[in-house]
Amino acid sequence: MMHTTVGWHVELEFQEDDTHTKAAALVRLPDGSEVRAHGQASRHHTDANQPRVGEEIAGARALNELAMRLLTKAHDEIDSASGRTSHPIHV
Repeated sequence: MMHTTVGWHVELEFQEDDTHTKAAALVRLPDGSEVRAHGQASRHHTDANQPRVGEEIAGARALNELAMRLLTKAHDEIDSASGRTSHPIHV
């Protein structure tokens, strides 16, 4: 039988100007720790100004970095609990 005991909420915030978008991602874990990551996007001067597209790209890059940081955290916790070096976790 499977029970849902926890949920995660990921926060994304954006800062933008006419050509750059920066994204900051944050997830608070049930153990009280926080994992943060950042992403960015730049608009080429010949492209149309579409802020949503910049947010999608910068957000995706931040979420990708967040995923990698979570994998590293999990890997470190496995090593710490087992007392040995485990195989790397790959995406």
